[in-house]
Amino acid sequence: MTLYHGSYLAVEMPNISYSREKVDFGKGFYTTQIKEQAVRWSARFKRKKGQCVVSLYEIDKSELLNNSKILSFETYSDEWLDFILDCRRGNDTSDYDVVIGGVANDKVFDTIELFFEKLIDRAEAIERLRYESPNLQYCFRSQDIIDRYLKFVSSEEV
Repeated sequence: MTLYHGSYLAVEMPNISYSREKVDFGKGFYTTQIKEQAVRWSARFKRKKGQCVVSLYEIDKSELLNNSKILSFETYSDEWLDFILDCRRGNDTSDYDVVIGGVANDKVFDTIELFFEKLIDRAEAIERLRYESPNLQYCFRSQDIIDRYLKFVSSEEV
């Protein structure tokens, strides 16, 4: 399986100690199977860092599934929403190596913020999310799993 990561530099050896906390799936190294999504992620750095770089990785998905603890969300759901909220509040105590699920893009993020601020209730939030198609992200939360399974292939400035 091919995965991409968007940044301002090539990331040949991902290290989660540089990752931010209180984001969608907690502290980790975020990748996607969708190159265009990684390009959009890298665009966040253009103004500050002057360049956008997408790194490409290969991973044996069956090896990953057999040798790591994975949490996967197929759709936006109550469970997904609860997990996102716990992670963003810094309250996640789970020990998953990898979390796979929908990206909180602008529209999804707006819905989460409305719910977080108690401006809409859970039912309204889930109803709004029901119309969004998840663009999956893979969050590697274990350095050991990254080192063993995520293989850097190349990078390109975009």
